[in-house]
Amino acid sequence: MRVLGLIPARSGSKGVPGKNTKLLNGIPLIGYTISSALKSELITKVVVSTDDENIARISKELGADVPFLRPKHLADDKSPTIDTVIHAVNYFKNIGENYDAICLLQATVPFRTVEDIDKSILKFKELDVDCLFSVSEIPHKYNPHWAFLVDENSGYLNIATGENEIITRRQDLPKAYFRDGAIYITKTPTILKKNSLYGERISYFKTSNSASINIDTMEDWSIAEAFISRHED
Repeated sequence: MRVLGLIPARSGSKGVPGKNTKLLNGIPLIGYTISSALKSELITKVVVSTDDENIARISKELGADVPFLRPKHLADDKSPTIDTVIHAVNYFKNIGENYDAICLLQATVPFRTVEDIDKSILKFKELDVDCLFSVSEIPHKYNPHWAFLVDENSGYLNIATGENEIITRRQDLPKAYFRDGAIYITKTPTILKKNSLYGERISYFKTSNSASINIDTMEDWSIAEAFISRHED
């Protein structure tokens, strides 16, 4: 299976200015994702999609391919990620390079491991699914069985899952997961036919806790710095 490792990295971040090239423990943020992707034994090619020449230069220095600059209309705050993925797929299709699946790796998730990537791809290859994405477990206090929605007509609360009875014991709660943003793997035909990263048949891979650190704000950046400090030799 030919897998394109795609790292989207646009300029113009507002939450953390210049975050993709901002140094985290002396390494550009995007460098963490490029490094883990390049170490993967199952990713065929690692490509950075960016609209920014500085990000492109640094990505090349770190070993990634940057065969094009992404058009500006695909790099603003409102640009859907799927459009960036389709742009990359079509670029390679037009030059005669075809990939069976796209492994999307967001630069804002620096601590996913190469083991997370390869185990995700292996599971994806073994299953007949359109998509597989990484997840982390939701703490019990945020479990959807303990979440409520307001009935706009009555003003009463309803259990978010639609059940009539509340699960009272933490031990009885079923495990629930959220997308942690570290890894998305999707069949290329699903991307092109469905205009989606998900399709209809979706599986998951449970990552290590560190993979759930997703940097969108300066507070997130501080959490990442604290994580590194705790794990320094």
